[in-house]
This record gives sequence, structure tokens and C-alpha cells, in this order.
Amino acid sequence: MRTIPTLPESTLQLLLFIDDRPKAKDLVKEVEAFLQQEKDCRSELQIINVASQPQLAELFKVVMSPALLKLSPLPRQTIAGKNILKQLETCWDTWKQQVLEQTHSHPPELAQNIEYMNAVAHLADEVFRLTQEKSEIEEQIRFKDRVLAMLAHDLRNPLTAILLAIDTIEKSADKIDPQIAARLLKHARTKAKEADSMITDILEAGRGANAQFRTQRQKIQFDQLCHSVISDFYLNKCLESKHQKLIRDIPTDLPAVYIDQEKIRQVLINLLSNATKYTPEGGKIEVTVMHRTSQKIEVSITDNGPGIPAELRDRIFDERYRLERDHQADGYGIGLSLCRRIITAHYGHIWVDDAIGKEGSCFRFTLPIY
Repeated sequence: MRTIPTLPESTLQLLLFIDDRPKAKDLVKEVEAFLQQEKDCRSELQIINVASQPQLAELFKVVMSPALLKLSPLPRQTIAGKNILKQLETCWDTWKQQVLEQTHSHPPELAQNIEYMNAVAHLADEVFRLTQEKSEIEEQIRFKDRVLAMLAHDLRNPLTAILLAIDTIEKSADKIDPQIAARLLKHARTKAKEADSMITDILEAGRGANAQFRTQRQKIQFDQLCHSVISDFYLNKCLESKHQKLIRDIPTDLPAVYIDQEKIRQVLINLLSNATKYTPEGGKIEVTVMHRTSQKIEVSITDNGPGIPAELRDRIFDERYRLERDHQADGYGIGLSLCRRIITAHYGHIWVDDAIGKEGSCFRFTLPIY
């Protein structure tokens, strides 16, 4: 930035915005020569290189260079383009008249004016930075709320299963077979580990709103994992209580998958729990696994519940989204959001379709093959 010498009482204040192109120097000389020969109107010119001071170009809303801005007297006026000198000659008489009409109101010296505006620009940048920080802090607070909601939702199943196993042992302490008691205790221990794993997962996601879960993936026989989940004590109690039938189509010759076993177990349990919740009494739930391509398998869990409206099928995987019908009950939303985080961390995809040939929903997800 540089200023040509002028008289202290100058009242016509001009800013010439240029860039680093060679022709810019010629333009500066032409504008300076024009102003020096116009002795009947005192003026002050300041040269601003937009490359070194972009904040001033933004502050004065200069969208192209070169550009000449009349800062004072008001109103401001900008001329721009290759023929700036010709435009200046056209505007000059009007600008001189504006100077004469403002003889009793002298603005601050241009250097002081620009210094002030520069300070305003820096303050604006600081306000923007603080606003961004405020937004990030608010998002962290909202994320903590989501974490609490996830904990409340996803820990309910394993905790209920643990309490059910303990209640069964207590109520039948004198009659229960030792082998069954040992099996129930083993089930309760498994569910306690599952709850601990859930807490670890959710707190790890607290690293950031968009953070993905870390996975400890290894070669797993997926059919064995599916059968382990389907034989879950609490899941079968839920099926029995509503007289629901679970149909499975899980080939034994499935290729091994490359997954974090406990996290995918969590996805399967969550989707099956939702299926039992929304399938009416006496209904059917189907679990199907297919070897889709040489790179992935596809898992489908189908129910014959009320289904998901087509326009909401993407939104149900968003955090804190609830279907209107679920406002008074546990429903799709928090658990599905957690499922999507896990599947995405495995480079898979999760979505929902209509159940083929009947009412209900079909939740599908893919996983990479080992």
C-alpha cells in the first residue's frame, strides 16, 4: 500500500485496487498523472494490492481488479475494468461537485481512514473465528446429548437381559438345574461385556461429531456369528413373548468376512431387536445372508411390521431423528444411527427397503469379504 503526496486538506479520497499483473503499474502511473494535473480539486490516492491485503478488497466489496473506489465524499462509487482512466475522466466533474458541496465536512486523513477500516476487517475476522469456535462448542454439547441418548437406548437391551437372567435364577433357586443356572450366568456375563463394549464405542465416537469408530477387524466366519446372535437368550425370550417366528437363511459356505466381530454383533442385535419390536404378535422375521460379489456379502433382516415411508428411509439413520409414530416409545433413530456408524467404519453400506411381497421393512447392509 502506498500514498501519493497531497495537501493535508484533501477531501477527495480514492482507493486504487490492483494485482501483480505488469499492466497494473502503468495504470497507477496514468491515474497519478491525471490527479496531479487536476489542480482545481485536491485528492488523495492510496494504492492497495489485493494480493497482499485481500481483507480490504473484501471489506470494500471489490470483486475484480483493477478497480478505483471513491471513498469520500459519500456516496461511495466504484469503477472497474480495463478502461478505468476513461471512466475516471467521465466521473470527474461529478466528483468535483460533490467535493464542493462538502466544504464544511472534512473526513479523516485517508491513511487514518484505511487504518481504521483495516482494524474493522481484522475485528470482523476475529468475530468470525469466535463464531466458528462457538458453533463447534455447541456441536460438542449436542453430541454429548446424543451420546447420552445412545447410552440410554442401546444399553437397555443388554441390561434387561442381565436382569432377566438374574431374576430367573433368584425365583427358581431351589428348582433350577445347575447347568441351566450356569448357562444363565454365562449369558449375563456375555451381556455385561456387550454393554461395556457399547460404552467404549460411544465414548470413542465422542472424539468428534463426524468421527468414525475404530475397528479391530479380523477374519471371521460370518455364519457362526449369525447363529450366535440368533441363539441369544434375551432375543428368544422376546420372540416367545410375542409368539413370533424367526426364519433364517444362512448358508454354511459363506466366505470369511473381515470385520470387528463385537461391533457387527451389536448391529445384528439392534436390527433384530427393532424387528421384534415392530413385528405384530404371531408375525415372522427373516434373516438372510447372501454372497453378493467377490468383494462383499449382504445381510437382510425383514419384518412384517408397519414399514418405513419411502421419503423417510434415509432420515431414520440420522442421529436423534424419530418417526412420528415413535415419539412415545423407543423406536428407530438412535440405534440405527449407531448401526450406520459401525457399518460405515467397515466400508459397508446400510439401507432399508420395503419387504418384498408383503407389508414391513427389510433392513440390509453389506460387509467386506476377507
